[in-house]
Amino acid sequence: MKKFYEIELNAARSNDLLDPVLLKTGLKNDAALARALEVAPPVISKIRHGRLPVGASLVVRVCELTEMGLSEIKSILLGEVVA
Repeated sequence: MKKFYEIELNAARSNDLLDPVLLKTGLKNDAALARALEVAPPVISKIRHGRLPVGASLVVRVCELTEMGLSEIKSILLGEVVA
């Protein structure tokens, strides 16, 4: 089983996480998402474009904001089918 720090992310997988977060929270855009996650807007942009991996602290913030479980987030980042 891979740990979060072992996951090599690409832009598609990052977007697979960020897009559902936008939907679950009802936020309109990445700027609003950045504010809700308490990160600078360029962080979201870099994650979307595959230049920055999704870090553990961001995963925790996503959990708190959306009530998604760690296993669900990990499955999304690994590209696994979430049942």
